Amino acid sequence: MVFKGGHGTNTPDARSAAAPIPASFAGRAGQTVLAYIALTKPKVIELLLVATIPVMLLADRGHVNLPLILSTLFGGWLGAASANTLNMVADADIDQKMKRTERRPLARHAVPVRHALIFGLVLAAASFVWLWQMANLLSAVLVLVTIAFYLFVYTMLLKRRTSQNVVWGGAAGCMPTLVGWAAATGTIEWPAIVLFLVIFFWTPPHTWALAMRYKEDYKAAGVPMLPVVAPETTVARQMVWYTWATVITTLVLIPAAGLVYAIAAALCGAWFLYAVHKLYSQTKAGQEIKPLKVFLQSNNYLAVLFCALSVDSILNYSTVWQLLGH
Repeated sequence: MVFKGGHGTNTPDARSAAAPIPASFAGRAGQTVLAYIALTKPKVIELLLVATIPVMLLADRGHVNLPLILSTLFGGWLGAASANTLNMVADADIDQKMKRTERRPLARHAVPVRHALIFGLVLAAASFVWLWQMANLLSAVLVLVTIAFYLFVYTMLLKRRTSQNVVWGGAAGCMPTLVGWAAATGTIEWPAIVLFLVIFFWTPPHTWALAMRYKEDYKAAGVPMLPVVAPETTVARQMVWYTWATVITTLVLIPAAGLVYAIAAALCGAWFLYAVHKLYSQTKAGQEIKPLKVFLQSNNYLAVLFCALSVDSILNYSTVWQLLGH
């Protein structure tokens, strides 16, 4: 509606259009948006990209179905964002007690808990619908299973009750391998299961290295992470076991991959094993340790390994199995 009159610039429409948005309002709105983004833990979602893309490329070896990959990544991102948001809802009380997490949105009351819960559930529904329409029903169901497992099994059942919480609860972080393979093929085959196990065995040494650095935080929050309840030598020894399991499992995939992946799995595996064995030796000798360095190296290890798998799958050279004449 246009209000006509003798003083055009004083009409209601003109005044409302010209009135600037108060800086305080714009600032609050921006902070709210950033708080909702923080609920999704954007940095944690990097694992989704590291795991999903190589799996899809291996599943469709020699081809790059970019639209499907991007659609799956978006649907997976929605699912991971949902799981992370709902995790923060369940952990709001302990996040306030830990220095590492005290600035999270719910810990500092930047977002009402009820609103965060609704936000997480909406993201879950959107992830399911998106993957069902853009990929297939199996991948959509797997995302819902991942969200439910992460929330109910890891966060609500295991995290505050057992030092083995990240061992079994970490299975949720392995699910992108199954989701990616299912989206590309509509099935789940043995290479996807092997890659699931790679991340499953990698998760404990990766997480325990971080927990060694922040064990006082976990102790204050009453979370019985292994570094909180066990001596450093025990933690480091178990990290060694799981790292060996990780590296051995990566080698199981070699028959389905090529030389690029095989070389990377061997060299990166030796590099990762050296770092964890060094940490163990330092704990036994009573020396000062730098677990955060091992944590960062575990990230780099997985990234390099899966990038090599991507390159191998795109180049589509003969697999090691074929080179051996099978």
